[in-house]
Amino acid sequence: MNPTGLELPPLLAAFVFGLMGGAHCIGMCGGIMSALTFAVPPSMRHPARMGGLLLSYNLGRILSYMTAGALVAALGTLISLSPTARLALQVIAAAMLILMALYIANWWKGLLKVEKLGRWLWRYIEPLGRRLMPVVHLPQAFALGSLWGWLPCGLVYSMLAWSLAVAEPVQGALLMGAFGLGTLPALLVTGLAARQLNHLIRHPATRSIAALIIIGFALWQLWVLLPHTAH
Repeated sequence: MNPTGLELPPLLAAFVFGLMGGAHCIGMCGGIMSALTFAVPPSMRHPARMGGLLLSYNLGRILSYMTAGALVAALGTLISLSPTARLALQVIAAAMLILMALYIANWWKGLLKVEKLGRWLWRYIEPLGRRLMPVVHLPQAFALGSLWGWLPCGLVYSMLAWSLAVAEPVQGALLMGAFGLGTLPALLVTGLAARQLNHLIRHPATRSIAALIIIGFALWQLWVLLPHTAH
């Protein structure tokens, strides 16, 4: 089995990782979703309109994830020309997944330090978002969501490390797209459903189970590499 191949299980795993990272998304992006809602003129905040705008925000966000995934995977194709470098990328990707798991379970918050890496870029992107407010139509919401996707996020960076190791732009984009789709439920649901989902994904047992699943997947990735290391 090719350890850098992207088959259905990795895509499914990326989706689950996004779903299980919902607690982080609610905590980090919930305020942004509220701000985006208030960026819509009061006269336009009827349910159907808001539903379309929220979906547009998130489609733009996921597209930015996919763009980033394709870019870092393209970089990975250059780095991984050497078998040793390719192996190193796989190990780094697995390590980042383990950091993601520790963060989700609240066992260790070291991933927050990784988020600082993207703050310099966000300083240039965030002012562009302000120019798109107030939001009055769907393309505008989509554009604002596309900028939002570049917000510094340790979970996203963990997945980008995986995309880097995949070292194939289309596959890297699909991986990030699956992850982005997994984050949608936590950011789209509202009212009672939101409170119930929030309680579920913030529950220590849920977070611990999710962390163990991610760690298990990362260890499996490393296990696949063992024959290559031995060779």
